Amino acid sequence: MHVPNYQGGSIVNLMQSLIEARGHRPDDAEPYPEAPLLPAAEIRKARHVLLLVIDGLGDDWLRRHSPDGPLARHRLGSLTSVFPPTTASAITTYLTGDAPQQHAMTGWHMWLAELGCVLAVLPGKPRYGGSGYQQAGIDVQQLYRHRSLFAYLDTASAVISPRAIARSEYNLAHLGPARLFPYKGLSGMFSVIAKTVKRARDPTTLYAYWPGLDSLGHEQGIESPQALAHLDAIEQGLSLLMKRLAGTDTLVLICADHGQLDTEPARITELSSIPALADCLRIPLCGEPRAAYCYVRLDQGARFERLCVDHLGQDFELFRSTDLIDQGLFGLGKPHPDLQERVGDYCLIARDRAVLHQTLIGEKPFQQIGVHGGLSSAELMVPLCRFDA
Repeated sequence: MHVPNYQGGSIVNLMQSLIEARGHRPDDAEPYPEAPLLPAAEIRKARHVLLLVIDGLGDDWLRRHSPDGPLARHRLGSLTSVFPPTTASAITTYLTGDAPQQHAMTGWHMWLAELGCVLAVLPGKPRYGGSGYQQAGIDVQQLYRHRSLFAYLDTASAVISPRAIARSEYNLAHLGPARLFPYKGLSGMFSVIAKTVKRARDPTTLYAYWPGLDSLGHEQGIESPQALAHLDAIEQGLSLLMKRLAGTDTLVLICADHGQLDTEPARITELSSIPALADCLRIPLCGEPRAAYCYVRLDQGARFERLCVDHLGQDFELFRSTDLIDQGLFGLGKPHPDLQERVGDYCLIARDRAVLHQTLIGEKPFQQIGVHGGLSSAELMVPLCRFDA
């Protein structure tokens, strides 16, 4: 297993470089060092800075499948994501500058004691379905108490987001003073980026997010022809973008929230196949299928540990969640007051290509091919690429 490198080699540190170059951190923020791969002094030279996050773009995968493409040619090196390497945790790091240790977004499904339910945190819906944050009358800023990255910046800022999610409660809660520019489709994203930069009268920091590669990986497999064709489309669009941005003094940074690897049905364990283990839990599994948080009934700890070794020992490594916090897997410094509650009593972290899933009433069986959330290099390592216009 690999682990995040919060001492200088993670996406958290990249965000520290950006904040130091374009603004300031509040005095009460936990100190994380800049990323030596791209120090603030380098970022500070540019008039405009664009950070484009490509969901699901793993460093190993990129170098294998497009070693001579524009991304690989402009690759500065690799960074680690955060733990778990998944969108809910890593995108929150991009939008706040904080590690999960501080922002406490610990996976797609989270137990929120303050709401009394397991929530899919990005759409804000209970696991069994139903209304989102707004319909339920929940203020996302009050719930998570995050501070927007863009509130730290001294430059103007812009967020370029897919139209389908641009005005979601989660996105709006992290927007801060940034202007929002929705787009539709890959070419639409590159077009909006170019127009936004060219129309900027003052130095501007832009954040753009592309989800298409991750979606294709989940549905078709990250090694599928569809995913590889999509990488080619991204690189073609990027090359055209750089021509459109020529002469604008724009630093373009390409990074990702996590990578993926492909699993197969034989590697997927459904919790219902181990009823004794399910019986030990007081609420459903939370987190990710490759990093599952387990909330164990008060008198079942020893039994739970034994059953995990007997039934899951070859595919998963069992940790006490407090040990993962103490070992710095979620970040450095003082943890968020709700972090312990959101990672349960134990965490099962996958080996190889294993997946652990619990299908609840009304849910479909696990169908993803490309998966992430574990600590393999394929999931944890992401590229950092630099282009200068």
